Formats: sequence, C-alpha cells, structure tokens
Amino acid sequence: MKIVFASRCQQGLRDDNQDRTGAALDDLRACFVVCDGVAGLPGGEMAAQLVRDSLLSQLENCEHFTPDFTRQAIEQCRFALHEAQGKNPKFARMSTTLAALFIDRQKQRAWWAHAGDSRVYHFRRGVLHEVTRDHSLAQQLKEAGYENTGINSNLLYNALGAEPPRAVSFSHQIALEDGDAFLVCTDGFWLNLTTGEMEQALRMVNACEEWLALMEQAVSRNVKKDNLSALAVWIGEPEEATLLYSLADSARFLPPRF
Repeated sequence: MKIVFASRCQQGLRDDNQDRTGAALDDLRACFVVCDGVAGLPGGEMAAQLVRDSLLSQLENCEHFTPDFTRQAIEQCRFALHEAQGKNPKFARMSTTLAALFIDRQKQRAWWAHAGDSRVYHFRRGVLHEVTRDHSLAQQLKEAGYENTGINSNLLYNALGAEPPRAVSFSHQIALEDGDAFLVCTDGFWLNLTTGEMEQALRMVNACEEWLALMEQAVSRNVKKDNLSALAVWIGEPEEATLLYSLADSARFLPPRF
C-alpha cells in the first residue's frame, strides 16, 4: 500500500509555537500525530512534545498493532504527562490536545483518536467522508443550536493532562480504499478553511505536498494569529480517484443526447 505524506508546523503571531507534529512509517504500520499545547497555562509546548514523543516511541517497539494497543499507548502518554506535572509545580496543569491517525498497512485498515479541538479529516473520492467531533464548548453550543453567544466558546473540556481526566475519543476501524486522503491538523489550521476549500484544493492537485501547500496558501489569505500545523496523508492515488469521481459526477448533469 502506497502512503505519502506532507507536513507543516509554523508559528503565527503568537510569542511561541506550542504545536508539535510527528510521523512514524514503516512496512507494517503508520502513525501521524499533531499536538497543540493548551494556551494560558505554562508548559503547553512541553506537554505537546512529551505526548508526541511518547506515542511515536511506543509504536517503534510495537509487536501487535491494534486499536487496543493504541488506546494503551495513549493512556501511557497520559501517565507520562501526569508524572511530568508532578515533578515541577510550575507545570502542574500543562496539557495538550491530540489528533492521531493510525494505519495498519498489512490489513489495509485505519482508525484515529483525538482529544480537544485538533482534528482528523477523512476524504474519499475527493469528498469529505468523516471528521472528528471537537471536545469544546464551541462544538456543544453548535450542536445545541446556539451561535455567537459572546462567551469564550473555544474552551476545551478534554485534553491530555487536564483535570478531570476524560477518555480520548476513538473512531471505528475503516477499510482503506485506493485514493483515500487524510488531514490531521490543529485548530489554527482548520479554523481558517472550509471543508469546501479542502475538497476544492484536493481536486486541483497531483501530489500530496501540493494539496497541503494549496491549503496553506488559502490559510495565508487571513492574518495567521494562531500557529498552524497539519499533516496531509495520501493512500494510493487520490488524484486519480478524485478525477474519476468528479468526471462521473459531472456526467450526471450533462443534458441527454438525442
């Protein structure tokens, strides 16, 4: 199974960059992860780096790559972060979001996990197929039908290291198809893009790096107040699957020939 990826991690107008990205890829498995240290509390960048490094290092020595193993690995990340919090009172509340995509290359299956408002997007045949549900007040208000309440709607109710600890959300496993594409990103990235722009960018490119660069360019039209980080992942040939789907879709709207 062919897998290619591209990554970005750049600082916006903030004083520092608390985002961390990482990838591990071999013949058997793959993992793509982003972490965003929770702002307003000391040590966010330390929490993000610790969780990223801990998760990727566990995967290096993994003999049985399963969803259960990745659940245990993320819990181990939480435990390591808790230990680090206890060693320095200054960083006792440091925490981080997490979004991680896991791929079993032998079984050609994928699943993902997240905590907070970093996201995993799944595109199939060029169209958004699934996206994670944010652990944020903004998401709760949206689902309740409220808009523009005037309160801080970006508050998170789940992040690794936060109290009280909450379970990380895991997706079901999916069977991969040639042409699947994924985007794993922090809120600084997705807040400045619509899913329509992501899909449009996917229809316009021939390479994974080009897709990410085009989305990055779209984000750059706005003032990049937040840091923005993302990993784009292509399975097989998404450009061909997207083109074939677009042509078939367009044919449905052509006038009949007589």
